Amino acid sequence: MKLRDVLMASAMIALPLVGANAQAVNGPYIAGGAGANFKQSVPATISTATGSASSNLNSTVGPAVVVSLGWGFGNGLRAEVEGDYKQNLYKAPLGGTMEQMAGGMFNVLYDFVGIVPAVTPYIGAGIGYQAVMLNGYTTAIGGTTIRSPDQNRGKLGYQAIVGLALPISAMPGLSVTAEYRFMGIAGDRSYSASATTGAITVPATLKMSNDFNHSALLGLRYEFGVAPPPAPMPVADMGAKTFLVFFDWNKADLTSRSQGIVRDAAAYSTKSSYTRIDVDGNADTSGTPTYNQGLSERRARVVAGELVRDGVPQSAISMHAYGDTKLLVPTGPNTREPQNRRVEIVFH
Repeated sequence: MKLRDVLMASAMIALPLVGANAQAVNGPYIAGGAGANFKQSVPATISTATGSASSNLNSTVGPAVVVSLGWGFGNGLRAEVEGDYKQNLYKAPLGGTMEQMAGGMFNVLYDFVGIVPAVTPYIGAGIGYQAVMLNGYTTAIGGTTIRSPDQNRGKLGYQAIVGLALPISAMPGLSVTAEYRFMGIAGDRSYSASATTGAITVPATLKMSNDFNHSALLGLRYEFGVAPPPAPMPVADMGAKTFLVFFDWNKADLTSRSQGIVRDAAAYSTKSSYTRIDVDGNADTSGTPTYNQGLSERRARVVAGELVRDGVPQSAISMHAYGDTKLLVPTGPNTREPQNRRVEIVFH
């Protein structure tokens, strides 16, 4: 199956579960994936003191597993440490010989938040250490028998990552991921062996190079501390009277201008008929969803408290906090917009 088909299939499966809006990862997360690894032909040369023989080694498709711990910075950038494992079986002349690759990588990734609704594409690159174990084998080349024990060689590894994340709205913080990864192993690897011709056995060396791997993975990522979606907003009353109280960036205290607007609202309550007063707190998108939710709640509490001090009965007030989900001016993530930093006092 082509990588394109894997990505499309995973997207179709996850679409009914995903939310409408993707957010940049902010804070710690854990991720894992499993899939298939395809290894390009590996040039190999078996040498003895009297000669050498070269061949391109081909292998079957094998399993690949990745587990990572990371941190998102809230602006699309992420950094993570990864543990990985891959396994492939070589065909002739090393028929059935297993190569196992395991190691750790440090990756830097970037999420393209808001480019596609409900889906976040991302790219990344990594570097680290890979231990490449070649299981013992016996093979014949002409009239010579080559034998080698299990051996492990550690090398520098590097990789490129392209993926998609599909958030699951029913489980805040959880996303389905689909990835393609290319990994290369730097330099050549040499494994010791022995070559037996008739009754004579001499040392031999198997040198392998250009170890390039292609992996397609499906997985899950969980972001810690993601707030659940806010409660549904009440249906707007077209005849409602609304007062807007604006706040400075990252502030929840009232300016003298804001206090005047709250007094006007309190005065309006004494000469109007109403069934309830909604005090709705809001924030712009410059913070994380969790932080913005708390900030909007603090703003709502400050305004509600000022209304009570100005003579409005506490029992008449219903507070709501919407974080950055009810924008007066639509913006992208991480945007400071003064009109979105507000509390709405709505008379019904």
